[in-house]
Amino acid sequence: MDVMMRLILAQGMLGLNNGVFYAMLSLGLAVIFGMLNIVNFAHGALYMLGAFVALILSSYLGQWIGLDALHIGFWPALVITPIVVGCFGMLIERTMLRWLYKFDPIYGLLLTFGIALVLQGLFSNYFNSAGTPYPAQPASLRGVVHLGFMVFPKYRLFTILFSIAVCFLTWYVIERTSLGARLRAGVENPELVQAFGINVPRMVTLTFGFGTGLAGLAGVLAAPIYSVSPLMGADIIIIVFAVVVIGGMGSILGAITAGLALGLIEGITKVFYAPAANTVIFFLMVIVLLVRPAGLFGRQS
Repeated sequence: MDVMMRLILAQGMLGLNNGVFYAMLSLGLAVIFGMLNIVNFAHGALYMLGAFVALILSSYLGQWIGLDALHIGFWPALVITPIVVGCFGMLIERTMLRWLYKFDPIYGLLLTFGIALVLQGLFSNYFNSAGTPYPAQPASLRGVVHLGFMVFPKYRLFTILFSIAVCFLTWYVIERTSLGARLRAGVENPELVQAFGINVPRMVTLTFGFGTGLAGLAGVLAAPIYSVSPLMGADIIIIVFAVVVIGGMGSILGAITAGLALGLIEGITKVFYAPAANTVIFFLMVIVLLVRPAGLFGRQS
């Protein structure tokens, strides 16, 4: 294998590592928008919240409650964090968003944008804005794996495989099971679904909680890779919205496919023209909007 091909494959793997975060965050946005018609601008802040919940469980919770020896590691945090962030998302939906459904969707966008700024401001006051390393990467995922064309960190490989599994499992549940059929029916005809005895408001709350829980899960997965920072959500959410637009607003499969593909494209672009890597996603978004405004997988009206 020649040097150029090794370089392309190596950058592709690194790009795919970013792509799984784009895919998981885009998936959460697509679930919320596709099922509830809400543009959740707080999604990046909830991703940041997930990373901070994992950091607090590992480094701060024991100090705060007077048990200095208490350190909750990565594996428990992988379960606890999405539940905590999902419950916080359900609280937002029940106490604030629910009252805005009868108004123009722009009000929901403005509310979630305000929530994002509040969360970012709160964590900026109490934590280092430059970023705090996450100390609890599991010992079983330390070290590297030889892939033939490069040496790749075990944890990053785990992140790629785990995230892809979560994304496609979510797609399967929503598109191929009776539960997903009920969710879609509740969106299209809530009065009819309510007549069959299904509690539609509760279903809406749980759906919003699941979408925000995906953001929290992405946050805890990102914590050992990137520094945990109050600005980490703001840095990624613009890219994620571009991914959602390219995949098609509300399209589950579109969010997953576009996220993974654009991560790969971003990584490979660094091989040929590195300065363009930061803008190639937005360039592609403009092209897609001109050619197919509904997105690659969206329904044309």
